Amino acid sequence: MRVDRFLADAIGSLSRSRVKALMETGHATVDGAPLTDPSAAVRPGAAYRLKVPPPVPATPLPENIALDILFEDKHLIVLNKPAGLVVHPAPGNADGTLVNALLHHADDLSGIGGEARPGIVHRLDKETSGIMVVAKSQPAHIALSEAFATRDLDREYLALCWGLPAQMQGEIEGNIGRHPTDRKRMAVVERGGKSALTHYWVEEAFGTAGCLMRLKLATGRTHQIRVHLSHVGHPVMGDPVYLRRIPAAAAGLAKPAREAAMAFPRQALHAATLGFRHPMTGQALRFSADPPADMALLLECLRA
Repeated sequence: MRVDRFLADAIGSLSRSRVKALMETGHATVDGAPLTDPSAAVRPGAAYRLKVPPPVPATPLPENIALDILFEDKHLIVLNKPAGLVVHPAPGNADGTLVNALLHHADDLSGIGGEARPGIVHRLDKETSGIMVVAKSQPAHIALSEAFATRDLDREYLALCWGLPAQMQGEIEGNIGRHPTDRKRMAVVERGGKSALTHYWVEEAFGTAGCLMRLKLATGRTHQIRVHLSHVGHPVMGDPVYLRRIPAAAAGLAKPAREAAMAFPRQALHAATLGFRHPMTGQALRFSADPPADMALLLECLRA
């Protein structure tokens, strides 16, 4: 029997999916040793232990976390999210998120768009930096959510990628769905998935070893830029999920640049520009932010 099923049956009060999630996040042991594989077979005579963490508050709590705010009025906030900041609480990140910071910053934000993700109309991955807009009123939340759903806005990303595309500008198209063998990853799939289209422009080339790309999304799928670039053989530098081996293009860089690129600890991806119409006034707004210091330093190494 699979150990996740065994534990769920033995405990009785937890679903198998809950047991599986707890195991994958390090809450299970067998004979005192860590056990993270839910599909492992039960061993006769072994002692299994599952530690259930205390419940997380249903409503996130305010936390005094600094925010880089570019614009704010009574309806919305535009900010520059740093890499490493999770947008909203989730298993494994119960606090210390952007939502916790926003609740401390804006007293009347709670409940706008739902208690679990107040004010959030879109998100960036934890290790992706850049510009986000957050709603401060319910009408703004509805209007901004609709703008993101219909792509009635302008979003541009900057990415440092391995290799150089044959075309200096173009598009990448391919349905995105769950990876067939690794459920924690997304992939371009032949069957099912959701349609996805990414436009790109090469801003700067570092020989044929790497390049700085500007990208626009015509759709908004999970990990879309990272999945599409990896699919066409130009993965984002530092990507811990979609860069699985040393790229052949790395040989084209001088040693200092190659070492800096290979050691970069996160995906070198930055949401550089966000343009939209103010949901209440209709005014055209556009915000830009330079890449953060770590990505700027990598860019200088590649140029050198």
